[in-house]
Amino acid sequence: MAVMQVNTEEFRKTVTENKLVLVDFFATWCGPCRMVAPLLDEVSEEYQGKAAVVKVDVDEEQELAEEFGISSIPTVILFKDGVPAATHVGAHPKDFYTDLIEMHL
Repeated sequence: MAVMQVNTEEFRKTVTENKLVLVDFFATWCGPCRMVAPLLDEVSEEYQGKAAVVKVDVDEEQELAEEFGISSIPTVILFKDGVPAATHVGAHPKDFYTDLIEMHL
């Protein structure tokens, strides 16, 4: 299942309606972002019902990126109960993302 790209309004709804949300801040032109995308698709499928996984295009949602201090991409922020619980910059292997979710379940 592909990770859904969300706009600012959808982002806020997703973060408030789900206990755990992994948000991938990316850009279409970013090579490392493209490497991470299929890994996050797998993570999204594996954690369906336990954690939501969405992505935000920093070029399309610049205000949201600024709000969370995104200066490098890819950046993932794990939200727990609507609050950022962890922020990580750069591309990582799949088990990094699954471990991050597991630590906060």
